[in-house]
Amino acid sequence: MPKKIVISGGPSSGKTSLIAALEKIGHSCIHEVSREITLQARQNGIEHLFRTDPLLFSQMLLEARVEQFRAADQIDSDYVFLDRGIPDVVAYLDRNGVEYPLPFVDACKTHQYDAVYILPPWKDIHITDNERYEDYSEAKILFEYLHKAYETYDYNHVYVPKGTIEERIEFILTHLKTL
Repeated sequence: MPKKIVISGGPSSGKTSLIAALEKIGHSCIHEVSREITLQARQNGIEHLFRTDPLLFSQMLLEARVEQFRAADQIDSDYVFLDRGIPDVVAYLDRNGVEYPLPFVDACKTHQYDAVYILPPWKDIHITDNERYEDYSEAKILFEYLHKAYETYDYNHVYVPKGTIEERIEFILTHLKTL
């Protein structure tokens, strides 16, 4: 089975661009699903599902991330890079003061990734759009909640320094050799 590698971080930290670049150079990657859930809710008349019903949104997201975790096992590769992991779900709920049932905690405990890389907030690349409504100050707060969530579930996560995509890839791939 491949090693499951999470790329996490707050909004506009470069996660999606990094995942796309890793995929472009031949690495197996699994993409973020929250935008799909948000767009699906919009098609059903709910503009911001997380704001309207954060627990429902997060339950849908949790199920999708657990499925991604399982799907990664079927990929024939040394590494599978995932754009966010299961603990990201509880980090966002914690940030918003939303209580969640025990299955959320259980999912974090029973689906363990091999490595977690967290990208810091980066003001120069921060943007908002119809699916990303957090401003930069909120991105910084979310970064702290992500750090805490991964720490809670006993990950020795690594912070990826700001830099070009190529520099970030080199940093991660070099660090993975030490695992």
